[in-house]
Amino acid sequence: MSSPALTHRSSAAGGPAAGSRVGVTFPRVLRSEWTKLASLRSTRWSLLLGVASMILLALLISLAQMGRWDRLSPHDRATFDSINTAVGGYHIAQLAIGVLGVLVISGEYSTGMIRSSLMAVPRRLPVLWAKALVFSAVTFVLMLASAFVAFFVTMAVVKEHHVQHALSDPHALRAVVGVALYLTVLGLLAVGLGALLRNTAGGIAAFVFLLFVLPGITAILPASMANSISPYLPLSAGTTVATSTFDDSHHLSTWGGFALFCGYAAVALILGAISLRRRDA
Repeated sequence: MSSPALTHRSSAAGGPAAGSRVGVTFPRVLRSEWTKLASLRSTRWSLLLGVASMILLALLISLAQMGRWDRLSPHDRATFDSINTAVGGYHIAQLAIGVLGVLVISGEYSTGMIRSSLMAVPRRLPVLWAKALVFSAVTFVLMLASAFVAFFVTMAVVKEHHVQHALSDPHALRAVVGVALYLTVLGLLAVGLGALLRNTAGGIAAFVFLLFVLPGITAILPASMANSISPYLPLSAGTTVATSTFDDSHHLSTWGGFALFCGYAAVALILGAISLRRRDA
């Protein structure tokens, strides 16, 4: 029978008595996943590319359009939308966010670190939810800030030809916030694909196929069939919230399309969770 003194020394030394009071909690898992994400070089470069794309592409396109304004046709001038120009950087940023989303979890499978993560968190699923929550929070904050900067930079450039907009104008604030929402959910979709396929190359290939190849395949179908399918594809559905204007006849409603896109991300995460629970690391 151990004495109180021995029990006290065991606890002070970090033995079983001390360890029994330290459980696996979701905040601790979140902190662990934040440390992993922040320490990866790929995280810094991918997020930097996403931020730079949002701001620099908007600046370069607006400068180019204003530089050739006198040579634009009356129709092009009348239909010029500085809001879409301001948020257009998402076309490149989505690649950076998608690739990083896959890497967030597939990278651990390639290095074998996932075994340590699952040994520390035997229930497994909190690891996936923490990765998704940390990555989505970081993505939303950075992309929202970048979208606002891109908006104000673009409006300062196009002001010389009086085609600027204010955030209070119709669809302006929704497009700026919407592009951050779109990129955040896109990142979650990529995390789900990474968890499901457990392979970086396979996850990125699936992401590229769903977002970019599938619309190209649809485009070569007969027009009536393509117009029926296209609104329900992930890219078409998701970007309804990231643009100020689009052809209503070939798209779902703004929030209806975004809700469908959220559904795609939810399905990917659920399938990734099932894979994580049922398959060996």
